[in-house]
Amino acid sequence: MGLGAQLIQWDEEFCQLLAEQGHHVVRFDNRDSGLSTHLHDQGVPARGAPSAYLLDDLADDTAGLMDALGWQAAHVVGASMGGMIAQALAIRHPDRVLTLTSIMSTPGPSVAPPTEAALAVLMTRAAPDREAALAQAVRNWSIIGSPGFAPDPEKIAERAALAYDRCFDPDGTARQLAAIMASGDRTELLAGVRVPTLVLHGEADPLVPIEGGRATAAAVPGARLVTYPGMGHDLPRELWPSFVEEIAKLTTG
Repeated sequence: MGLGAQLIQWDEEFCQLLAEQGHHVVRFDNRDSGLSTHLHDQGVPARGAPSAYLLDDLADDTAGLMDALGWQAAHVVGASMGGMIAQALAIRHPDRVLTLTSIMSTPGPSVAPPTEAALAVLMTRAAPDREAALAQAVRNWSIIGSPGFAPDPEKIAERAALAYDRCFDPDGTARQLAAIMASGDRTELLAGVRVPTLVLHGEADPLVPIEGGRATAAAVPGARLVTYPGMGHDLPRELWPSFVEEIAKLTTG
């Protein structure tokens, strides 16, 4: 999943739709999120200081998880920062990736800069308590979410409550953001990716604008780009059937 997001951001119903296509679906927390390892001793990254880790390290974490599962290779799907990690995994461990699906992501942070409003969300100070965190989540998703699909504030607040109660670590999110910024651009390296690749992106994404998806698809030889009018930086329930259909087409070859 993406920046600061936990595995529960992959909705169980969405995962079930993939499982119904015959897949064994595994969702997981990246380091510094959820119930994964948190680098508390690293503190909050100082401006200009070296990052505690890079996206390449998160890709290596993913390969390590596959080792623990006993999986030689897998169909890899990543959203936002997760898409960046999936790209890095395909670059660093090509034998572990059967297919690559990069959703609302980009080859590098400078390829598709966020809008001013979305950047303000990214830089919002962490909420001081649970109630404020839920209100902040509803507000933030109203800005970066999909303008073409009606938001469900109650559902957003419910998921935010689950995430807060499971793990609340804004410093970890800051370390992940530092990793994104320190990892540079993958465009040239993506030219060496040879696995079947799908790129899904919203045409109304303010956080990672559509140029990020176009650049990803252009960088990977033979990649297929599918864009969605009205989709922002989230995964609208109304589009799940299309996402699953596109992923299934990719994985079944």
